[in-house]
Amino acid sequence: MNLIAGIALHFTGAFAASVCYTPQKKTKGWSWQTYWLLQAMVCWVVLPVTVAFLTIPQLWLVLAEAPLSAMRSSFFLGMLYGIGGTAFGVAIRYVGFSLTYAISVGISCVLGTLLPPLYEGRLASVLNGSGGNMIITGIAVGAAGIALCGFAGRLKEKDYESRHRKKDNHSFSVGIGLCILAGVLSALYGFSLFRGQPIADIAAKYGAGNFQGNVIYIFSNTGAFVTTALYCTYLHFKRKTWNEYKAPVAENDGKARWLWMNYALAALTGILWYTQFFFYGLGHNRMGAYKFTSWAIHMIMLVLISAFIGIVMKEWAGVKKYTTRVLMLALMVLIAAVLIITYGNYLGGN
Repeated sequence: MNLIAGIALHFTGAFAASVCYTPQKKTKGWSWQTYWLLQAMVCWVVLPVTVAFLTIPQLWLVLAEAPLSAMRSSFFLGMLYGIGGTAFGVAIRYVGFSLTYAISVGISCVLGTLLPPLYEGRLASVLNGSGGNMIITGIAVGAAGIALCGFAGRLKEKDYESRHRKKDNHSFSVGIGLCILAGVLSALYGFSLFRGQPIADIAAKYGAGNFQGNVIYIFSNTGAFVTTALYCTYLHFKRKTWNEYKAPVAENDGKARWLWMNYALAALTGILWYTQFFFYGLGHNRMGAYKFTSWAIHMIMLVLISAFIGIVMKEWAGVKKYTTRVLMLALMVLIAAVLIITYGNYLGGN
C-alpha cells in the first residue's frame, strides 16, 4: 500500500507540474523575465522556506546539525538545475516545444534516475537485485515513450506548418545543443535532492516523518533561484523592463486590468510548480528500496499527463491520422513504463 500511495503522490506532483505554465497565458503587458522572476521567487524561495518552517519540527536545530557538505552540494547542484531550466526555455525558440521536451526530459529521466546509484557505486547491485531488471527496463521504455511523444509533437508542428505556411526560424544545431545541456543539467535536480538526503535524515530524527524532504528544498530550490534571478536581472537591464512591476496593465479592449492580477497569476504558477516538489518528496519517501526511481516516475508521468491535457485542450485537433496514431502509441508506451517501474519497485520490496 505504501508503494501505491507513493505512485499516487508522484502523480499528483506531476499533474501540478503539467498545468503550472497555464496561468502565464492570461497575463498582459509583462515580458517573460518579469513573470518568470516573480514566479521563481514564489516557487524557489518563499514556499520552500515557509513550508519547511511549517512541516519540519525544530528547524533551526535541524539546520545546525545538518552536514555542511550536504547543504553546499544541494545548493550548487540546484544552481546548475536553474541553468538547465533556462536552457530549456531558450531551446524551445530554436527547435520547438515538442523536440525540446523529448530530448531534454528524456536525458533528464535516464541520467537523473541512474546518477544516485551510480554515484554510490551500487548500480550493479541494483541491476542484479530483485526487480532491478524491471526497473532498468521501465526506465528504457519510459525514455522511448518520451521520444515518441516528441516525435508526435514534431509531426503536429509540421502538420500545422504545412497548413498555415509558417516560416521556419529554427536553428537546429543550436537548439539541439541547448536541449542536451538542459537535459543534463535538469537531471542534476534529482541528484541535488539525493545529495541533500543527510539533511532530511536529521529532520526525520526530530520527527519530520514523510515531510523530511521539505528541508532539502531550502537549498536545492534557492540554488536554482540564484542562477534564474541572474539571467532575469540581465534581461531586465538589457531590455529596460524593471518598470513592469509597477506599471499599470491595459488590455486590447481598452479596459484597465489591475496589476495585481498579473502578480496573482505569477504566484499561482509558483505555487503549482512548488506543489510538484512537495508531492515528489511525499511520494519519494514511500518508494521503498528503489527510491532513486522517483525521478523517472516523475518525468514519465509529467510527459504523460501533459500529453493528455493537450488532448483535452484540443491542441491536437486537426492533425493527420498518422500523427494521432503515433501519439496514442506514445501514451501506451508511457503507461507501460510506469507499470513496469512500479512492478520493479514491488519486487524490490519483497
